[in-house]
Amino acid sequence: MRLVNTVKSAAVVLMLLSNVEVQAYSAGDVEDLCKKPQVREFSLPLYQEPEKTEVAPESEFSFKLSVWTDPSTIKLSMKEQSVPFAVESNSSFHKVTAKIPAEFTGKYVRINLFSKAVLGCYDREGWLVKVADK
Repeated sequence: MRLVNTVKSAAVVLMLLSNVEVQAYSAGDVEDLCKKPQVREFSLPLYQEPEKTEVAPESEFSFKLSVWTDPSTIKLSMKEQSVPFAVESNSSFHKVTAKIPAEFTGKYVRINLFSKAVLGCYDREGWLVKVADK
């Protein structure tokens, strides 16, 4: 009888330990640990009231993404159209450079960015600019 109780106790302890391990790696914890890509140093002035700042047609712009961003996941678009861009990476950040297409001259444009971190979490960012007429 003593052996049966010992086996049952050992089984309960193992179940408790395995439950702790499963909880330690739950999906919620991965999201808490995953740093979203961070964006900084957007180079164009944003369109805001009352300044109503405009940018020149076909302006080149850039911004930096945190080093934990997966550069292969970067997507840049304007008015639901994909925009070509270049990425320069170093050990501190990824610098993204692009140009506003000529077809948006004289229009309001939201520049949309989608990117994922190496661990899989993602972020979206956007900037409203007013492109001046020629």
